[in-house]
Amino acid sequence: MSAQQTSDVPTLLVKIFGKDRPGITAGLFDTLAAYSVDVIDIEQVVTRGRMVLCALITAPGPGFDGDLRATVHSWAESIKMQAEIISGIGDNRPRGHGRSLVTVLGHPLTAESTAAIAATITGTGGNIDRIFRLAKYPVTAVEFAVSGTETEKLRTALVTEAAHLDVDVAVVAAGLQRRAQRLVVMDVDSTLIQDEVIELFATHAGCEDKVAEVTAAAMRGELDFEQSLHARVALLAGLDVSVVDKVRAEVRMTPGARTLIRTLKRLGFQVGVVSGGFTQVTDDLKERLGLDFASANTLEIVDGKLTGRVTGEIVDRAGKARLLRRFAAEAGVPLAQTVAIGDGANDLDMLNAAGLGVAFNAKPVVRRAAHTAVNVPFLDTVLYLLGITREEVEAADDPGAEH
Repeated sequence: MSAQQTSDVPTLLVKIFGKDRPGITAGLFDTLAAYSVDVIDIEQVVTRGRMVLCALITAPGPGFDGDLRATVHSWAESIKMQAEIISGIGDNRPRGHGRSLVTVLGHPLTAESTAAIAATITGTGGNIDRIFRLAKYPVTAVEFAVSGTETEKLRTALVTEAAHLDVDVAVVAAGLQRRAQRLVVMDVDSTLIQDEVIELFATHAGCEDKVAEVTAAAMRGELDFEQSLHARVALLAGLDVSVVDKVRAEVRMTPGARTLIRTLKRLGFQVGVVSGGFTQVTDDLKERLGLDFASANTLEIVDGKLTGRVTGEIVDRAGKARLLRRFAAEAGVPLAQTVAIGDGANDLDMLNAAGLGVAFNAKPVVRRAAHTAVNVPFLDTVLYLLGITREEVEAADDPGAEH
């Protein structure tokens, strides 16, 4: 029976609730099968061992309504469940236009913040059709399916609200593209890794303070990225090439980084990195982590020494966005299906160019400009923004691997 055919026919909403156990769903429909009814909709939720099973069915033939109700109640009592049966007409009301998926990350997720998120959705004209928990560790991640309001309008309202709450919120349009092949590109320093690679080199050169001065000048706007890059690299002149291996060994991965990459790769995603740092480190990360793409600046080495210069194309703010587009073209992935992750102002063009730009533990200016922000120290929480559940992460992960 089509949706149009069920729009004005008598229907029954059968609700079964109580302690969950195997066989309840099969038992209910075995009971209903005796009345030759059609199933229009089914939904089942289990929370802390308590089940709610709802079945929307066509009403039985004349004279059988009372018998069906009595039989269902008797069956429910026999398995120590409760039943409720409500008469009505037709199917569920159609969902409104403008369907979106809202992912909320809380550490913890409080009742107050949940109420504020729900009220904001309602305030934009949206309706919450379904709520589903994606993860309970290392953060609580909940996904709301929303209809009746445009995605951009909803995103603007929720990002503004999230800024006042202790939660992170991502809003994306619902549709098949959510599960399509995607490309994830991330920054390296203070995103994929916990360190700033130039500072690791500077420590070996004994010029940490001078590098920090140049960095501070760049942050004050006195130097652009390319000028500050050349100024800082010049301080490394004469450093022995053996330091490269030492720096590689000193690099500390961000918690959850390996899990993020491993899970994405096993789910068929392509993954790349772009960095204002150096290929001497990113090439090593690409090999160790099995990345598909990697691009960064290259330290010039002559006669076993760093010359204090970089060679080749400079990877700056504009360069990162350009590389995102290049990687997407090579991967055969539409730009709308790309995800970019970064923490700094030089990531902003890349974050805005991507289909979903994620500010990871970023400064306020970056958080405000990105599509969404993650403000917990676990990089794998980005997976929840893609609709990937904790159970799927664990199923794709190696036994005993990091969260």
